[in-house]
Amino acid sequence: MSFTEVKKKILSAHENVALENKLQFYNTWAENYEQDVAVLEYRAPLLAAECVASFFKGDKERALVLDVACGTGLVSAHLRRMGFCQFVGVDGSDGMLDLARKTGLYQELKQCILGQDTLPFVIYFRSSGRPHSQVKCFAPCDRRYVCMTTRGNADNQDYKTEMERMVRMMEEEKRWSCVTVNEVEEWERAVSEHESGYISGTVYLYQRTS
Repeated sequence: MSFTEVKKKILSAHENVALENKLQFYNTWAENYEQDVAVLEYRAPLLAAECVASFFKGDKERALVLDVACGTGLVSAHLRRMGFCQFVGVDGSDGMLDLARKTGLYQELKQCILGQDTLPFVIYFRSSGRPHSQVKCFAPCDRRYVCMTTRGNADNQDYKTEMERMVRMMEEEKRWSCVTVNEVEEWERAVSEHESGYISGTVYLYQRTS
């Protein structure tokens, strides 16, 4: 599929903000998701995995990774190649979960809507309550670390600002401490009508303090 076709598909999803419509979009998109994000040159899964792997000093084979909004399993696939072996995934889309299941990466997968459902596993992370947001979160290493990513484009600034406010609040409450925040210039190709080239993005890595 061409970039123009992928762009049109992504923009069509932005027109339907209702949760039911979003879920239907992701269920339908699941089969071509990985091919389409490759066209977009979407780097978040690799960048997040590299960030975690570079700072984690424990036994990767024994570490448990909770992959939240796991999609088809791109982040866990990268982490597997970096030595991590144990993965549990949650996602709101049954279609995405079906493909994640076929990878054989996950010991367990659950359907869950962030901000609406209670996570079926304990995780040190609070969502802003916006379902299917542009935030990717997963917690490796016995839940001692939390890694999140988000886009930095204009359409996502309000959400990014709110997420960073919550992150700072939890840091001030000494619930976790910042390990690193990586700003990335070329995150993925821009699809918005008022943007061109590439949009930026950010990888956040935090560690529990208690």
